[in-house]
Amino acid sequence: MAKTLMIKKQLFAASVTAALGLYNLTVQADVYANFPVTVTDYTGHQEHSEAYSGQIARHVLHNSLKQLTTMGSGKANTELKHNMMAYYSGKHNGRTIIDPASQEGFPVLEVAVDQLSIDKNLSDKTYRGLVPGWPGSMTGLEVVKFMIDQASASEGGYDPLNGYDYTQLISKFLMGAVFYHQTVDYYLDEKLAVNIKPNHEPYTDGAPYTGKEHVWDKAFGYFGAPAHALELSAADVYAIAKQQPAALVKADYNGDGLVSLDTEMVYAHAYYAAIFDQTGKTQYLHNIMQAFIDGRQLLTKANGQTLTLMQRSELKGYAAIIKANWEQVIVEAVFKYAGSVYADLQQLQNLIETHSGDIQRSYRRYVKHWGELKGFALALQMGSRDLGEISVQLNRLIGYSPVLLGNTQVVGLAKGQYQQASSISLSEYQMHMIKVQQLMSDQFGIKARSQDVMGDMTALIKQLGDTLSAEND
Repeated sequence: MAKTLMIKKQLFAASVTAALGLYNLTVQADVYANFPVTVTDYTGHQEHSEAYSGQIARHVLHNSLKQLTTMGSGKANTELKHNMMAYYSGKHNGRTIIDPASQEGFPVLEVAVDQLSIDKNLSDKTYRGLVPGWPGSMTGLEVVKFMIDQASASEGGYDPLNGYDYTQLISKFLMGAVFYHQTVDYYLDEKLAVNIKPNHEPYTDGAPYTGKEHVWDKAFGYFGAPAHALELSAADVYAIAKQQPAALVKADYNGDGLVSLDTEMVYAHAYYAAIFDQTGKTQYLHNIMQAFIDGRQLLTKANGQTLTLMQRSELKGYAAIIKANWEQVIVEAVFKYAGSVYADLQQLQNLIETHSGDIQRSYRRYVKHWGELKGFALALQMGSRDLGEISVQLNRLIGYSPVLLGNTQVVGLAKGQYQQASSISLSEYQMHMIKVQQLMSDQFGIKARSQDVMGDMTALIKQLGDTLSAEND
């Protein structure tokens, strides 16, 4: 009993340390590749056991769907909606990879989804719980389908009347509702239970990987990092994600002159981890990568046998590190985009007061940043733990839409149509953005703190005076 208690205390300490971005990288840098087959009595021809191409296929489906959202003409478009749904819920062969695609100086290997994995979609893996932060009392699956319907009828994925950028909303929401949710609330949670996909049996009959090995691989695939990410800097990873020609040599680990979308490309939250790590204040990317590699090495050393109590506890410790750091990446994004929205609101009000400048362009940027803020805020609520009052405060502060230029805001849905009502002023909404940052800082102890505007609170309170509203606080 004393030994078990000691292990639990060690794992708790590790998870807390990870949340602060201070996971000790004492293990030599390695690559998530070339793990040997450990399945007992395996008779196939595979030499290595790692496999996560199905998760990468979903990353390229997400990227491609994001590109499709920008193709609307402003009118209902049945063909566009059909194409968007093909990349969201379809499983048929022949879907071209729209993004990432080869760029000048940055050629990619795969051009079709089937080259990565067949019969894959995003809808089957989308969060099924209710999403209280979006109008209409819909599940995650219903929210995505609703957004796709709205995006297909908008111009370039943009709805200025209600303040929605569907390109950003769909992308950031899906990153949480599929990649984050599947990893932290499924593969690194219930799928780590002793009797689910055990390590002494193949994942499926004839597979070259054990149950726990493949569970771990799938979780890794959803993070979106290249297999050799530990050998890259945060700046390298960022440049690869942007497909900068100068980054080709960094991406092309096997030296074949092409970037494999399966093992050498950057996606989703790995990209955002790299963004924040470039501040020099965090190391989310390498923390997560090292924990994934350490966990996979542990499973390899188990050599196809049932995991011992000590091994299972250690594996759960690595899972805790991954979960804590991944959550922090999303929290940092919420903080960052709250600051961006604050700055956009300041610029908008200056343009309105001076009757100068391009208000339309400024408003468009405001809506874009709000979509990123809202998408990440919703994603944060799809992890493995119930955030309770934090979620309630976050949803109320941000609202169902940004505050629009007429001081109105979306307050609900009626027969599939957005309903607006009078809201707070743009200045008061600025205060909400400061409070969002304060909430993230108080509850999660973030480090990168990009676009920090909390120092403006005193001045803004003085400016607002008695007009400061507590509504939605």
